[in-house]
Amino acid sequence: MGELDEPGADALALPEVLHALSDPTRLAVITQLADAGELSCGTLDVSVAKSTLSQHLRVLRQAGVTHTRRDGNQRWLSLRRVDLDLRFPGLLDSVLGAVVRVDN
Repeated sequence: MGELDEPGADALALPEVLHALSDPTRLAVITQLADAGELSCGTLDVSVAKSTLSQHLRVLRQAGVTHTRRDGNQRWLSLRRVDLDLRFPGLLDSVLGAVVRVDN
């Protein structure tokens, strides 16, 4: 299997990152990843079809918000917190803080 398409840290672009963070399903994914650190794709708690979830995960990965690690036939997701914080200081914490405020 080929490598997954993830931009390098220096290629992260604000418009793509903001687009990736603009959807409620993708916000639910990053919130779960922020809490857990790393999760298997199959354990994400979202109410969309698998094919729709795959598209959301692709958007997050291609924007550089998440990292996908393959382990056999499973894919494990994590936030690229260090890369995002270096490139856009405080952005991820601001978004996650806003999500928490809305949900409470």
